[in-house]
Amino acid sequence: MLDALQALDLDKFLPYRLSVLAALGHSTHLTASEVSRRIVMDKVAVSRAVAGLTKRGLVERATDRNDRRRASLKLSARGRAMHGRIVPLALAYEEKLYQVLDPAERRAFDALSDRLFARTKTLRADPFMR
Repeated sequence: MLDALQALDLDKFLPYRLSVLAALGHSTHLTASEVSRRIVMDKVAVSRAVAGLTKRGLVERATDRNDRRRASLKLSARGRAMHGRIVPLALAYEEKLYQVLDPAERRAFDALSDRLFARTKTLRADPFMR
């Protein structure tokens, strides 16, 4: 099992790329740092995912004219088309997963997930917890 974990190439790991596509599909003209904060993912991992998505023609990068170090990201036409195909599939899969939970369990799961997600943001902001 350890060999499989060591072989994981985050640059090509689909969940990372899909998270970036989802963030950019929801909000346009975000920087890699803003995407990183929204999906609570390391900025280096986001930058790698963006590089792969850009190479595939799914994401476009525009340099800020006032600050050449800042680049905003947006989905290309091809990226928007892929996003449009993926979202219904992801939502249908999510619905199938949640069918095993009754409404009270779903609410409890959502509340616990929200707490864990909030905690990841807190831990990420604390330099001693990294």
